[in-house]
This record gives sequence, structure tokens and C-alpha cells, in this order.
Amino acid sequence: MWRRMAILGLSVALAPVGCGFAGPERSPRPEARPASPPAQVRMTPNPAFDRWVTGFRPRALAQGISPATFDRSFAQAGYIEDVIERDRSQAEFTRAIWEYLDSAVSDARIETGRAMLAEHRAVLDRIEARFGVEKEVVVAIWGMESNYGRFRGTTPIIPALATLAFDGRRGAFFEEQLIAALKIVEAGDVAPSGMTGSWAGAMGHTQFIPTSYLAYAVDFDGDGRRDIWSDDPTDALASAAAYLARFGWRKGQPWGIEVRLPPNFDYARAGKSTRMGAAEWQALGVRTAAGGTLPDHGPASVLLPAGGQGVAFMIFDNFRAISRYNNADSYVIGVGHLSDRLGGAGPFRASWPRSDRALAAEERRELQQRLTRAGFDTQGVDGRIGPNTVAAVRAYQRSVGLRPDGYASLDLLRRLR
Repeated sequence: MWRRMAILGLSVALAPVGCGFAGPERSPRPEARPASPPAQVRMTPNPAFDRWVTGFRPRALAQGISPATFDRSFAQAGYIEDVIERDRSQAEFTRAIWEYLDSAVSDARIETGRAMLAEHRAVLDRIEARFGVEKEVVVAIWGMESNYGRFRGTTPIIPALATLAFDGRRGAFFEEQLIAALKIVEAGDVAPSGMTGSWAGAMGHTQFIPTSYLAYAVDFDGDGRRDIWSDDPTDALASAAAYLARFGWRKGQPWGIEVRLPPNFDYARAGKSTRMGAAEWQALGVRTAAGGTLPDHGPASVLLPAGGQGVAFMIFDNFRAISRYNNADSYVIGVGHLSDRLGGAGPFRASWPRSDRALAAEERRELQQRLTRAGFDTQGVDGRIGPNTVAAVRAYQRSVGLRPDGYASLDLLRRLR
């Protein structure tokens, strides 16, 4: 549930957020279920890391970790140099949304997802009845996060988080996650050796970071453990549903629908900041992709992830619920569209501007520089296409007679050169 990415220039980092669901279901203290052994990782002797662990121990104990749990958890924990290399070498990458969706909602992923729906239908029906989150949405998150459990991660979490906390670049965040991981061990949900996941701490079928696990994971199968690591995905799927329910998921409301915009659409109204009812959008000429009347699912926004030349969406509150999992628009659209396809819907009716491509970071900075020099101030040059840059792009487009959709395209940059 936590990672960094850049899609269409948007850097994303999901951190745990506050509560509001009925609260975490606490486990009793049973014997932790053994899990598959973690992959062998190379732990490098590092006296400074060892000293850090010694200094960290009293801080952990002050947070309620017992000496026995701490010592057991760190018995085989050492400095993992590869984790630091991965953290420091995260290359920024850009993918156009259509390229992202080609992978996220591939035919293979749809086919496997439908098979998972059939295989786990009984438990998914119970999860849906309990939390009010449609089974297709839960399975779509499962598919997006770990390819239906195939890639859960095999890095031992406690030494990885300890390494990252020691490193100090984001030490406070990773120490918080490490304390949470130790609390999970303290509760008896998993043994230290069975707590595996990604190098950055995301765990299990639905990739919860430790703090999110503590707040939202549930013991749905009633065995006394909130087990998101084992081959049985029950608790992980229920935990994902509990998470969405906590953040306002409304059963029966779509995440969004594809829409058709009128030729004279006012593109200044596009974006998440403008929310209107179906009747208001209808009066402006917006229709469903098939040309029909817009359904009324409450206040909605028009989202144009590829500008006026790509697929247009009307998004509802459930879009925002998914975004609490990962706030990249491409991710939310991926989960939403995959869930629709799992439910039998077809592909989008409109097409994407596949002759275009996403701008690289240096190109985005160049775009901002050129716009500002041309008199359309982006309020800074940081390579991120935020609201100020979108407004500057839209103003420039109007000035030269282009469709003012605010989309930072390669063609726009070429025109500015």
C-alpha cells in the first residue's frame, strides 16, 4: 500500500491516515502461524547499524514492545545494503496513462481476476456483505497490488525497516513503521521470520504498510490472527475492504463513468476541484459515453487524464476512497476500470492519444521554464504538473487558439520551443 511512483509526472507516496471505521480488530495472542521462509538476503556487518539497534531498543520498549519480542525480532536482523541501494536509486520514470492501463488492465489480468472471483466467491460475498465493498473492487485491488498474491514480496520486513530507519534519509517515517511491525509481532499475528514483503515495508496480498495494518487489518476468518501473508488471502481481502469502508466507500456508487463532452465544453470546469450534480453537468452538454443521460450518484467532477483528446471520466466519491489506497489518478482509474471489467463491462469507448507520450522530468521542467518566459507563470520550476502549471498551460492554449484542456503534452512543448 506504500510506494513511490511517477505516472504522468505525478510522484506519489501513500502514508497511513486517521481512523473512522469501527476500529481495528485486535487479535488475541495466539501462536503465530508460520509462513514461507523469506528469500535469502545478504546482511552486511555494520557496527554503526548495530549501535543504532542498541540505541533503538529502549525507544521500542517505551512504545510497549516487550524485551522478549524485541530480542526475538532482531535475533537474525542485520543491515541490508541492497535496501539502501534500492531506496537511493529509485529512478523517476514516466508512463502515459494508456501504457499504464495496458498493463494494469491487461487481458491476462482480467482473465485471472475473473477466475479469482469464482474461486473465492463465497468469502468475497461475505466480505461484501460485511463491509459494503463490491467483490470486484476488492479483487481489483488484489490484482493491482500483488497480481492476485503472486508477488507479495520476500524481503524480511524488520531488518529492512531497521536498515531504512538507521539510514536516516526518512528515518522518522521508517522508525514509525518499524515500531508498528514490532507491535504486529507482539500481538502474535506473525512470527518475525514470516513477516515478509517489499524492500520498503509493504506486506502481503494487498500490500499494507505496518501502521496501516495496525489500524485497518481484520481477522476475517476468525482464527485469532490478522494474517495477510499466508497463501490464504481471506484476511488480506477483508482488510482491503475494511480500509475502503473506513474511507467512505458507498456500495452501488461507481468510482467513475466514461463520459462524452460537448464540442463547446468549458475545460476550466475539468478537474477535481469542480464538483456538480448530474443535472448541472447534463445541462452543460455532458453525456454518458453512449450518449445517454448521466446517472445521479451525487456530486461529481470531470477528469481528463490525457486532456481533451483522450478518455473523459465523471468521477464520484468512491474515486476518492480508492485514492486513499494510492493517490495516483492512474492507479485509481486502473483499479476502477479493472473492477468494471471483472464485472463484465467492456473497454473504454473513446481512444487515447497514443501518438503522444508522457514528458520526462527534464521536459516538464523545460515546459515550465518556457511557459514562464512566455508570460504564463507556473509559480516555480519543479518538474511537477500541478494546479499552477495546469493553469499556465490552459492560459497559453487559450492565447494561441488551442483547446484549453490544460494538458502538458509533447506537442505543446514543441510548440513552445
